[in-house]
Amino acid sequence: MTANSSIKFTIAFNDPGLDAEEQDEQVQRLITELKQIDEVDTVGRVLDLNPPEGNKALGGFLAGLLMAEVNAANAKKLMGFLGDRLGGKPIELAVEANGKKLTVKAHSREELEAAIKAAQDFISA
Repeated sequence: MTANSSIKFTIAFNDPGLDAEEQDEQVQRLITELKQIDEVDTVGRVLDLNPPEGNKALGGFLAGLLMAEVNAANAKKLMGFLGDRLGGKPIELAVEANGKKLTVKAHSREELEAAIKAAQDFISA
């Protein structure tokens, strides 16, 4: 993988104790933080390609989901940032690189660190 290869991260906040609006607030906060990091190429909401009929509340976005894209050289920095910000929050992290996809779930800081290590190993493979 070259340093300028693009890697997509999809992060889902899946805390059962939060409703869709609270998950959405977490997404908005993280998007704001990620937009301030120079290494992140793009960050945004995940569009719902099949919204329920009459759904206007979230504007066609999937609640609790965001997607960030970085080049391979900056992936490790992004994962370090995510580890700092998301430790202890139940999340699902999907990493897509070189046409392959890895999805990991974490419910604690330790699980998140293990998931980030798995993602780093996956990216460098």
